[in-house]
Amino acid sequence: MSLARGRVLVSGGAGFIGSHLCERLLADGFDVLCVDNFYSSTRDNIAHLLDNPRFEIIRHDVTFPLFVEVDQIFHLACPASPVHYQRDPVQTTKTAVHGSINMLGLAKRTGARILLTSTSEVYGDPLVHPQSEDYWGNVNPIGPRACYDEGKRAAETLFFDYHRQHGLDIKVARLFNTYGPRMHPNDGRVVSNFVVSALKGESLSVYGDGSQTRSFCYISDLIEGLLALMNSSPDVTGPINLGNPGEFTIAQLADLVIEMTDPSAGVTYLPLPVDDPTRRQPDITRANEQLQWSPTVSLREGLTPTIEYFRAAVID
Repeated sequence: MSLARGRVLVSGGAGFIGSHLCERLLADGFDVLCVDNFYSSTRDNIAHLLDNPRFEIIRHDVTFPLFVEVDQIFHLACPASPVHYQRDPVQTTKTAVHGSINMLGLAKRTGARILLTSTSEVYGDPLVHPQSEDYWGNVNPIGPRACYDEGKRAAETLFFDYHRQHGLDIKVARLFNTYGPRMHPNDGRVVSNFVVSALKGESLSVYGDGSQTRSFCYISDLIEGLLALMNSSPDVTGPINLGNPGEFTIAQLADLVIEMTDPSAGVTYLPLPVDDPTRRQPDITRANEQLQWSPTVSLREGLTPTIEYFRAAVID
């Protein structure tokens, strides 16, 4: 299903991923309603869109109902980095659960197709590698990350129950580590942490021995995946992994960032956080087959504009 100039709601639209999605939807001819409470986002991310007559922004917390008329809903709203989601874990869980209930209720009333951005964190510290969508995960339900991990798992449950019970047209994407311009400089994510530290001439903080792995997807690739999923046939509900299957150790990432920013930068090793996953790599077979999607931007290619963004945002 592809809409011609339909009205699309993006919850969390002023966030890192949401702002890029709003920008792309506008470029594709859609009317875009950005909904955000600015808990972990900033108006700066969408300032360049405010003069577009097809762009509208509502300051709103999705834990409260919203009554608008829309054709599609991209439900992104939820703090996504440990720094932000652990600051108020109860509110994080409420955002994941109550926010999803409210967005699903809106989709039910309007007949809108709705897409949830879930997360690779539903796999926890995985016992299966790489992670495919049929793996149920290894999550600590009472740990400090559970507000996000279990919140997103509950959100997926709600989406599929609304689909089964009410026939709602749903899509569920499980996002793996994504990076690029407009990341929050203090969000605690490893790419932003490393780049900001290196640009400031500070030592890069590596937790553990640096052997844990992550897979890094550049923002433009992710946006293509989200659009491909939203516009796929109704029988493609997901969950579908969206991420770059290239696997890097944290130490390798640190070396690359140092090479591209300040070769004199050092590394400081710190204790590994509680429940921090040791390995993370998406199996994107389902995305390849059902969406004809795979990422094209290499880590080095994507780091170049990311570093330049932080150089301007943090240093200048």
